[in-house]
Amino acid sequence: MADLSAPATRPANPRFSSGPCAKIPGYSLDMLNDAPLGRSHRASVGKAKLKQAIELTREILNVPADYRIGIVPGSDTGAVEMAMWSLLGARPVEMLAWESFGEGWVTDVVKQLKLDAKVKIAPYGQIVDLATVDFNSDVVFTWNGTTSGCRLPNADAIPADRQGLTICDATSAAFAMDLDWAKLDVTTFSWQKVLGGEGAHGMIILSPRAVERLETYTPAWPLPKIFRMTSKGKITEGIFVGETINTPSMLAVEDYLVSLKWAQSVGGLNGLVKRATANAKVVWDFCAENPWLQNLAETPAIASTTSVCLKFNDPRIKDGEAFAKAVAKRLEQAKVAYDIGAYRDAPAGLRIWCGSTVETADVAALMPWLAHAFHAEIAAQA
Repeated sequence: MADLSAPATRPANPRFSSGPCAKIPGYSLDMLNDAPLGRSHRASVGKAKLKQAIELTREILNVPADYRIGIVPGSDTGAVEMAMWSLLGARPVEMLAWESFGEGWVTDVVKQLKLDAKVKIAPYGQIVDLATVDFNSDVVFTWNGTTSGCRLPNADAIPADRQGLTICDATSAAFAMDLDWAKLDVTTFSWQKVLGGEGAHGMIILSPRAVERLETYTPAWPLPKIFRMTSKGKITEGIFVGETINTPSMLAVEDYLVSLKWAQSVGGLNGLVKRATANAKVVWDFCAENPWLQNLAETPAIASTTSVCLKFNDPRIKDGEAFAKAVAKRLEQAKVAYDIGAYRDAPAGLRIWCGSTVETADVAALMPWLAHAFHAEIAAQA
């Protein structure tokens, strides 16, 4: 890259990883000074912190009052598994996938739970046509494909009078996209995505219909302790007021609270959505001006505003995977973008996190460096 003129401006924060994601602007470890370290999460101070995390989550995401919100083990993965192992099997199941994590849920349901599920998988760059889905079955899907950069534009195709439950992995959508709660019965996410929190902690949000299923249906298989949400046929209410199944990190809880309070300061959900959309638009506009780089999403309506996945389009590129890795390496060596290579199971290319904690000025500063690295690698290849 030294042979070409380097851009004059650099991103102030080069962290564009899709998980764990960038911390909130101005983040400092001093913000965690109020964490009750060395105290039990079952002590009043610990329970109060956990309850506050649930209450602020409800407030910012506009979760209905009759929906239950719980902090659970195992990040988003643990939350999705908890839902599938606890709820599926009562009705027919349809599994929808348009990226690698969604396909992982298919594997778990078909090969581990051994359910005779109807599976619909869209290729990278597309999503499943929800008009073809029978929502009288239980339906499992991701709202936003973190590894494909494709998302649901809305939940209009989900009927309000459905008989089945909708189980939605929203880990890279929550806090950056509008979620239609009336259409979602189980929603999961983790702290380490849109708000830039720490890993290991998951969130599960249950509609009254999901609670009814939990209290009236017992799966045919044994449930591990960390998946159990009921006791003697009734929902374990403590989980949904901060009495966690296992021990959480109070340091991570404090970190999440700091992020939630920052979210309030930027206008709550509306402000968060606007920030992510503005970030993604910078990348979309750059692609429109530079046809050698394209959004992996085939139509604008399904293009993610958080995990923006890109592919190179130039006849001079002989080995797409090697080229993309070389470009990502150049950007990392220049210390302008870390961890933006495409996910290992996804098509070759780049993945730029544009979630709400990322500053639009940093995304804008990165774009000339993308062009710089592209042209430098083309020259090196020649």
